[in-house]
Amino acid sequence: MRLFLLLLFIHISAFSQLLQDDFEGNSTITSWDADDCLVEYPVSNPFQESINSSSNVLSYHDVGGQYANMFFDSNNSILLSENSVFSLKIYVSSSEITGNQPNQISLKLQNNTIGAPWSTQSEIIKPLVLDEWQEVTFDFANDNYINLDPASPNPLERTDFNRVLLQVNGEDNNDQVLAYIDDFYFVGEEANEDNPNPDDPVYDELVWSDEFEQDGPIDTEKWYHQTILPNGNSWFNGEIQHYTDRTENSYVEDGKLHIIAKSEAYTDQGVTKNYTSARLNSKFAFTYGRVEVKAKLPTGVGTWPAIWMLGKNIDELGTYWDNEGFGTTPWPACGEIDIMEHWGVNQNFIQSAMHTPSSFGGTVNHGGQVIPTASSDYHVYSLDWYEDRMVFSVDGTVHYVYQPNEQNTSTWPFNEEQFILLNIAIEPSIDPDFTESSMDIEYVRVYQESSMNTSNFEENNKLKVSPNPVKNSFILQAVNAHLGDEIQLYNSQGALMKRFTISQLQTNVDVSNLSSGIYFLRNTSIQNPTSLKVIKE
Repeated sequence: MRLFLLLLFIHISAFSQLLQDDFEGNSTITSWDADDCLVEYPVSNPFQESINSSSNVLSYHDVGGQYANMFFDSNNSILLSENSVFSLKIYVSSSEITGNQPNQISLKLQNNTIGAPWSTQSEIIKPLVLDEWQEVTFDFANDNYINLDPASPNPLERTDFNRVLLQVNGEDNNDQVLAYIDDFYFVGEEANEDNPNPDDPVYDELVWSDEFEQDGPIDTEKWYHQTILPNGNSWFNGEIQHYTDRTENSYVEDGKLHIIAKSEAYTDQGVTKNYTSARLNSKFAFTYGRVEVKAKLPTGVGTWPAIWMLGKNIDELGTYWDNEGFGTTPWPACGEIDIMEHWGVNQNFIQSAMHTPSSFGGTVNHGGQVIPTASSDYHVYSLDWYEDRMVFSVDGTVHYVYQPNEQNTSTWPFNEEQFILLNIAIEPSIDPDFTESSMDIEYVRVYQESSMNTSNFEENNKLKVSPNPVKNSFILQAVNAHLGDEIQLYNSQGALMKRFTISQLQTNVDVSNLSSGIYFLRNTSIQNPTSLKVIKE
């Protein structure tokens, strides 16, 4: 049996911010806007050479405007660190510039919530080489930067940046320039997702999982093979495979679940198809919580693996829950949550999406990111499902948040239980030379808020914390029964920050050296210790 250490307190939403756009449809940036210039994207890459063979790019055309900025706004603050670097590729043709140009590109960070966003901006200017693609980086920790207001703090200390501007060849001139830009990329400093509300639940209790410890067929106590063709002779979305319950298509070995898509003629339900795969339904359904799936994805044009969820109430022939009598609601009214979708035709891009009556099929509610090792290494695909939003991430980096302004049956059918699905579909565009490929999964875990809340913690442990939230220190009040107990304080990443023993009935705990955020206090001397959330202001 494999043993693993479960840290029940690490599942507070702390994530890195990802800003990227490759102009091939893989973007976390809502839109690029123009100020005194022309911006068009995607356009065909007129210079597919050297370091950039991409098909599509962005076109930036300064037609003589005074400022000629292109920009985008971020929904969240852009937080910089020693390791946060902006990068992009750019091509400027010498035949597409006029006047006496400095051949430079500027990246500016601004606060779009103030009346004059430029007044407190920070800027880095980098030189350009003409007639070739080059990669340019902007590092506010190590590059020379310009604060328009000299009184502005170091950019790494700012939390108010939420706009990124690019400008080629300066401003206050009437010269023209045409440039092509591609592969904008930035990963920001880790921050608590959505400036987390202290009232957000902490998903700290593992309520259901499969660690795939027993070699052989799947655990039928936890999973169900969905194999019935819902349309009589085919699957939805034009999929061309049979899903089977054979171990040739799904099995557990060496601590991993393997779902295998194969090229083979197979007849079932009176229909012969040339591809087989597996589609698993969880026999567990829930409302609100955190889902983590550690997986390595298949390869091959035409493969379509997914880690996703459907309403337990879906009226779909052949699902486990419909068989059990819960199918009352058609899709998409039941709601669909796509934690991870991957298309072999776009090898290193993964996407998350939401399907509701307000937008489904080619839904507008989606976001994704590039994972260079999606099919060669394991990554943790996660969903945090709150009462007001869904947060999707890979290895802790958020790429999409679904939070409709108005919640109703059209935008939010997610007050009902959902179940998990794992599958590899085969599209009609499958590579004719495809033979087989697998999605390998190390674990599937679902966490929810511990049934023991703060008041229960204090009642069970006879411990109290005050004040909470805390600034520099708090008092831990105990009773005689807990004298000698060991107390541990962890940060939201599961790192042990402080350990002490209760030696008196009131213990002053100094946290002045800790950053603002959420921490967890645990009495490890009792059986089944639980976590008490402590908020550091």
